[in-house]
Amino acid sequence: MRSKITVVGAGFVGSTVAHWLAVHELGDIVLLDIAEGIPQGKALDLLESGPVEGFDLKIKGTNKYEDTTDSDIVVITAGIPRKPGMSRDDLIKTNAGIMKSVCENVKKYSPNAILIVVSNPLDVMVYVAWKVTGFAPNKVIGMAGVLDSARMRTFIAEELNVSVEDVTAFVMGGHGDTMIPVMRYANVGGIPLSDLLSKEKISAISERTKNGGAEIVELLKTGSAYFAPAASVVAMVESILKDKRRVMPCAAYLNGEYGVKGLFIGVPVILGKNGIEKVIEIKLNEEERALFSKTVEHVKSLVEATNTLIH
Repeated sequence: MRSKITVVGAGFVGSTVAHWLAVHELGDIVLLDIAEGIPQGKALDLLESGPVEGFDLKIKGTNKYEDTTDSDIVVITAGIPRKPGMSRDDLIKTNAGIMKSVCENVKKYSPNAILIVVSNPLDVMVYVAWKVTGFAPNKVIGMAGVLDSARMRTFIAEELNVSVEDVTAFVMGGHGDTMIPVMRYANVGGIPLSDLLSKEKISAISERTKNGGAEIVELLKTGSAYFAPAASVVAMVESILKDKRRVMPCAAYLNGEYGVKGLFIGVPVILGKNGIEKVIEIKLNEEERALFSKTVEHVKSLVEATNTLIH
């Protein structure tokens, strides 16, 4: 029996997630949106590409949560995107309301699902999803670190003119200005990045990584990134459904790890059939600990501001 994957939000991110889920044949897909006709039209269009692309599964577009019943995974992309000049935090009030409504329906129709939250501001939205659904924290996951790490790997590969496949790097912390590209652990083919690039070049890549989303928003003018975010979601879905137990940086609930309790923060985790199988606690140096404390305080302040919106 095939897995059932619901994607909430049929905008650029949601429809691209559905597209790559189909290409990878990860399960039957339900594309849901409040806009009448949009999810139905995109789902039908995607379904009709199956004979050409060579995938064979069910794809349904809908405006009704009843059609999402008993989903194994629910990917939430719903919310307004950033515009030039906006921070992710500026979206908080509107998207918290949307997330609350979505999660009430997810809880009703798919109480055993694993949630992957994509909506911004990410670290707060995944917290809202957890509070509203009451799901076990290992089944509520925020997608941000995979995306930010992919951006960092891309920039490193471009700088060195090497294959991105040989670049290993990851980002920790909140999905925003306080994210921490952990350059000390980055390597190319096992060679530490510090052996290949100057401190100045490494610092420049770190800054570009932090501003990776804003760079695309400024270029697009009327929207935000969707190809790389969607690809990141699909990698997470695949690791969960195939129980691959890949190590990925995700916004995960911390229960004492890294000295943090009760918040969702970007850290390396093992992703498997139960969602987050384990939070991996790496040793941070003094500078990294200071940066991590800063990102935790920022996320904490946003969560406190959001609590009044969801009660």
